[in-house]
Amino acid sequence: MFSDNKKDKKAYENSSSQNIIAKGTNIVGDFSSEGDLRIDGTIEGNLTTPGKIVVGRSGVIKGTLNGSDAYFEGKFSGNLTLTGTLTLKSSAHIEGEVVLGKLEVEPGATFNVNCVMKGALKELNNNNTSQKIKKGRSA
Repeated sequence: MFSDNKKDKKAYENSSSQNIIAKGTNIVGDFSSEGDLRIDGTIEGNLTTPGKIVVGRSGVIKGTLNGSDAYFEGKFSGNLTLTGTLTLKSSAHIEGEVVLGKLEVEPGATFNVNCVMKGALKELNNNNTSQKIKKGRSA
């Protein structure tokens, strides 16, 4: 009897690391989460999480989003900063300023942004330095 309660408590604790903003829910203001986040409602404001963000088809974010990885089927408008990968499904609509590590875009997605890819800038700088060294040696 007591062991069943411990199992139920552990299952609840593990599942509570993902927060869900349900369809029809509107949040205005700053929002932060320590765990993963699924958004099917609307958030207007600043959103911060070290976890993964999933925005469903009915999900909308207007404002600033800072996180690790994001998977979009819904809409985003504002400043998006990710340390990892941004994945856009065909129904995604993204507008604004984006800074990220990697980008995956499915055909049909709307991606109207100014985008900076962190890893690509580092590689580009290294390639330019290598080319200058090669040119310097041959001259």
